[in-house]
Amino acid sequence: MELLTTDLCDAHEDKVRVVEPMFNSFGGRTAFHGRIATLKLFEDNSLVRKALGSPGENRVLVIDGGGSLRRALVGDQLAALGVKNGWAGVVVYGCIRDSRAIGEMDIGVFALDTHPMKTVKKNVGDEDIPVTFGGVTFTPGEWLYADEDGVIVSAIALH
Repeated sequence: MELLTTDLCDAHEDKVRVVEPMFNSFGGRTAFHGRIATLKLFEDNSLVRKALGSPGENRVLVIDGGGSLRRALVGDQLAALGVKNGWAGVVVYGCIRDSRAIGEMDIGVFALDTHPMKTVKKNVGDEDIPVTFGGVTFTPGEWLYADEDGVIVSAIALH
């Protein structure tokens, strides 16, 4: 059964929070959903590698990259790691790179845009904390649903 954000909004309007339209879809999966895991960091993707290198269990990694358009937080190697470890998707409040390769992978990847520059590696950032962007707070353990029509978040599973 396909879970469409439009249908979920119609059926559960009082239970969903809709993220402001800002994302482009880059992954091979254009629709995905799962429990939320979070990172908060800025132009340093050290924690992204650590997260995507751990068991994904069909979760969605939400990365608050501060909206930076100066460096890419996810590239093809990290996306491949996410596929290998069973992540359903990644939502990046920032940029990705290697978009052509990521577009052929079985993982959902939403981001603001692309940028060819890699990040610095300082191992700085926070894991599994509530993060807020796009008018929505993403809390670890809540549910995220994403498709061509947008991204929604719910405290409970809607499927």
